[in-house]
Amino acid sequence: MEKITLFAQIVTKLDRFGFDRIVREYKTDKHAKGYDSWTHLISMLFCQFAKSQSVRDISNGLRSATGNLNHLGVDKAPSKSSVSYQNKHRDWRIFKDYYFHLLDRLGQQPARRKIKFRIKSKILLLDSTTISLCLDLFDWAHYKTAKGAVKMHTLLDYDGGLPVYVNVTDGKTGDNRGAYEMPMTPGSVVVADRFYADFYLLNVWDSNDVRFVVRHKDNLTYHVLKENETVADSPVRADQIIELSVPKSRQRYPEKLRRVVVWNEEHQQEIELLTNNFTWSANTIGNLYKSRWQIEVFFREIKQLLHIKSFIGTTLNAVMIQIWTALITILLLKYLKAKARYKWHLSNLVAFIRLNMYTKIDLQHWLDEPFTEPSKRPVNLNQGVLFKSDA
Repeated sequence: MEKITLFAQIVTKLDRFGFDRIVREYKTDKHAKGYDSWTHLISMLFCQFAKSQSVRDISNGLRSATGNLNHLGVDKAPSKSSVSYQNKHRDWRIFKDYYFHLLDRLGQQPARRKIKFRIKSKILLLDSTTISLCLDLFDWAHYKTAKGAVKMHTLLDYDGGLPVYVNVTDGKTGDNRGAYEMPMTPGSVVVADRFYADFYLLNVWDSNDVRFVVRHKDNLTYHVLKENETVADSPVRADQIIELSVPKSRQRYPEKLRRVVVWNEEHQQEIELLTNNFTWSANTIGNLYKSRWQIEVFFREIKQLLHIKSFIGTTLNAVMIQIWTALITILLLKYLKAKARYKWHLSNLVAFIRLNMYTKIDLQHWLDEPFTEPSKRPVNLNQGVLFKSDA
């Protein structure tokens, strides 16, 4: 594989047949005129890996790969007008569907699992992140009076570290509202911050056999039905069975709840949690909430390492394409990281790939031993010798 570029070898990890099936389903190549959906995907992946700042950067960057485009499955480098036009018009859902197709094939790598809980249920981390936009350019993305934004409501798999569901809304949509459409698997465990302490939402989850651990708001009003014992010198400050006392809240969630208070040593504060599970230890509930930091790490990675804080197109369709191709890119990066023997930090892996996109070196060898030169073929010393010694 040393005869093709590093970027081309990464592209070989993609399932072209699966992508073509999705393209046929949405008929996005019906009027492609040379710039087909696959070339569009490669262009946007190049945008993410190279962190291109404009459609001109994408066009020029791929044009500089002359002679290597066929390894990417691309006939010719696209013009900037082609990229811009298709970002505006091609159905963004093909990239969304392809992300979930790849998630099934590449997403859950055993090397990436960090199971610390004796819980057989799937653990899901729920949160959102806001991506600011200029309202003058993105006039559809209303947020505040003089600002625009979109919000990514994300459900992250604790084991795999990748989203199993993403709902992109305008910036004004509340966190709890963005979670209403998320399909929750019965028997799963959802961990969320206080913005999701919506009793109607919690009741829907409870009715569907979904367990939750949610931080509650400071103004929660309740009656204590039972005080469970706590261990001295434990971070658990309280373990109670409660019911809501405000009639409106109790109407939305009429069942009993468990309230656990744990001490956070790092931030020197108490964390007050609600759950509908009455059998786990209080320490387990506290640790489940502590695991929520992984979704914050995911948001930091995708915003800092990839091209998602600024956009190369101003339409809603262009923004959605860029978000979903960023998710495909981080899925590929985490797959490569899991397959490497070398203990990469994701930031270093992104930086090294960005510097070596058109370098021709074996991808797996480079992932395993990035600072070791590949072995060279032995040189035939007789080759090119005109006169041999008589000795």
